[in-house]
Amino acid sequence: MNQPAWQGQRIRRIVIVGGGTAGWMAAAACAKLLEGGDYSIDLVESDAIGTVGVGEATLPLLAMFNRSLGIDENEFVRATQGSFKLGIEFADWTRLGHSYFHPFGAYGVEMHGIHFHHFWLRHSAAGGELSHDCFNSSAMAARVGRFARPLPTDRSPLPPLTYAYHFDASLYAAFLRKFAEARGARRHEGRIVEVRRDGESGFIEAVALADGRVIAGDLFLDCSGFRGLLIEQTLQAGYEDWSEWLPCDRAMAVPCERMQTTTPYTRSTAREAGWQWRIPLQHRIGNGYVYCSEFLGDDEAARLLLGRLDGAPRAEPRPLQFIAGRRKQVWIKNCVALGLASGFLEPLESTSIHLIQSALARLLFLFPGRGYDPATIARYNALAATEMEEIRDFLLLHYKATERTDTPFWQHCQAIPLTPSLEQRWAMYRENGHVVTALGDLFKESSWFAVFTGQGVKPAAYHPFADLPSAAELQRRFDLIRGDVVRRVQSFPTHDEYLRGMP
Repeated sequence: MNQPAWQGQRIRRIVIVGGGTAGWMAAAACAKLLEGGDYSIDLVESDAIGTVGVGEATLPLLAMFNRSLGIDENEFVRATQGSFKLGIEFADWTRLGHSYFHPFGAYGVEMHGIHFHHFWLRHSAAGGELSHDCFNSSAMAARVGRFARPLPTDRSPLPPLTYAYHFDASLYAAFLRKFAEARGARRHEGRIVEVRRDGESGFIEAVALADGRVIAGDLFLDCSGFRGLLIEQTLQAGYEDWSEWLPCDRAMAVPCERMQTTTPYTRSTAREAGWQWRIPLQHRIGNGYVYCSEFLGDDEAARLLLGRLDGAPRAEPRPLQFIAGRRKQVWIKNCVALGLASGFLEPLESTSIHLIQSALARLLFLFPGRGYDPATIARYNALAATEMEEIRDFLLLHYKATERTDTPFWQHCQAIPLTPSLEQRWAMYRENGHVVTALGDLFKESSWFAVFTGQGVKPAAYHPFADLPSAAELQRRFDLIRGDVVRRVQSFPTHDEYLRGMP
């Protein structure tokens, strides 16, 4: 009798429970990477179980995921009705009537071994009135609605233009399904009625479907959404509730008719009990209201959202319930949770799809060979926890760095405690303008600077090296950088012209 895979045999059979974005990203990545090997990839999903499907805004690293699969970018944009994203506009977060932009990419260029923002802080402290946005190509292109992908002939000393996507998440899942199935992944339609486990070890052996089929595997990927069929209902991972710091626990989502102009950025507008997203696609606009049920009822949230759309709604508002937080373990025995099954952080900074991507990258890098190594599993869980905690802190910054006290919700936010890790980051920036990020952090120095500055946090000082250039020399450098940004942006077509001209 053959030994089970967790007792030393090669791990060959991968079973993915759940489809949607997480499931089909997993299937596509495994099918591509393991193509030609002696592996099987089976995905089980039920048409009767809906997917959340509202994650339509992404981060720049998704382009890397698509490239790793060999996906043609133009084909991907066409298939998903996609558009390009240069960052996020935050309206009414600092105070009513105020807005700022969190762009992708760096500001200016590093000088004297320090980040550019310290030189801008020197400029601002001396009474200078130049916006930091002047030194970021993404911010300036977004302001005038222009876009173009970087060209190999671009010889500018500026960092290359950095961009992400808006797309229809259900179309992306369908696109990846076709990709994965063409490379051997098999889809099984059906409802899981039983999860079978080894009586001695507790490892998952198979899932049984309502029609009697049994799908056996060596490695199970839980992409079943909030319910966590394997990781929580079966293996009882436990959940770490972060609502103390991130109080929103509801969302209403609805698409509406598109506008004539497709803006190359996401918009987040702070509202009376949370915030509203606006995500422009080629065929429609995605909208949603993320809010705290303690301060706003579902019916009122739906009414307010429908009254604030740019065009006619194309469906009824769809309600979602969640608790911000994460599973205490996302890899247990031979089960790894991905996507919503692993935890949830509201889409304020478009991190949901990225968390699927990064979890897959970790898993494939640490892919088990013969059996399951407890040390590897523990390290995977630690890395996943650190990643989620860093994003949690970045989201919390938006709620805390605000002047708003005009509604009970924003008064509540004023009283939210800082996590110790965010308290340390904030203190460093407040005292010296320092932003220190680790190698694996998702949000780098420019992102923390954008939100700190956009929401009115002013440091008492800046790095002393920023005083090395004379005032005249610093002005000369500023003029050169601004001029390069202006020339680059002026060479771009409008976003809609670019979309129409794509091959």
